Amino acid sequence: MSEPMEDQLSRIKEEIADSFDEELELQMEEDRLDDLVAEGMSQPAETTIDRRIYFRELFRLQHELVRLQDWVQYKKLKVVILFEGRDSAGKGGAIKRVTQRLNPRVARVVALPAPTERERNQWYFQRYVPHLPTSGEMVMFDRSWYNRAGVERVMGFSTPDQVEEFFRDVPEFERMLVRSGIILLKYWFSITDDEQEFRFKMRIHDPLKQWKLSPMDLESRIHWEDYTRAKEEMLDRTHIPEAPWWVVQAVDKKRARLNMIAHLLAQIPYETVPKEPIVLPERVRHADYIRHPVPPEMYVPEVY
Repeated sequence: MSEPMEDQLSRIKEEIADSFDEELELQMEEDRLDDLVAEGMSQPAETTIDRRIYFRELFRLQHELVRLQDWVQYKKLKVVILFEGRDSAGKGGAIKRVTQRLNPRVARVVALPAPTERERNQWYFQRYVPHLPTSGEMVMFDRSWYNRAGVERVMGFSTPDQVEEFFRDVPEFERMLVRSGIILLKYWFSITDDEQEFRFKMRIHDPLKQWKLSPMDLESRIHWEDYTRAKEEMLDRTHIPEAPWWVVQAVDKKRARLNMIAHLLAQIPYETVPKEPIVLPERVRHADYIRHPVPPEMYVPEVY
């Protein structure tokens, strides 16, 4: 028997509120992290955006991302988005907000581990190629082939000759992707030295975040200037008309997410996809079917 309309509306409101709570939980986690300031350590003076404005704009932009996703499927577009930046620059948080309301079968995130011995002896771009999108897909790389221009170069995992070969090859590789019909967007999340130091210290003092700090992250603090030089050359040599770099000011994480998503939406013209009305079919009932009870011992204990 169907629920009364008032009860249905009440449940719909609860479901929407629960959906919004996903973002609120993420933000509460970040606020908790920011509150764990160790004695004698102060956060860089930055005035962040008002929380009400942030949530209002985030939900509005996420609604537009759903429309973009529908358009990508409808027009069978192929989209690749690269997220690059220093450790703790906010790439992961931005990716979460982009994908939060999207269909994971359409919008995939690729975060490859360190290359295996076999992969180290392949053509450098080979391990990235299988993850490129087919028609109707959006693929977000949480770090990408630009590892060679950054961490591999700075930490000595690749030789100067390999780095130079990368700089010669990557513009042609990306032009090939664009010629094949892929929409390629490249974002660099930029933070200051002081901001990275602050975020690292927050993670050190937060037991729920310590797992995010790898020995390589800590080593990156020592090589801040080396990473800066590597980044400058990377942007200079790989900023091409077919696939330009876009730099996101990321010291303020909330503003960075909103600005990045708004920019992404502006790069791919999209429209509302025409859809047939959805009608929920009536459930089929069979007179000879008897539902059998589940044994009590199979239920998860209701502790809460």
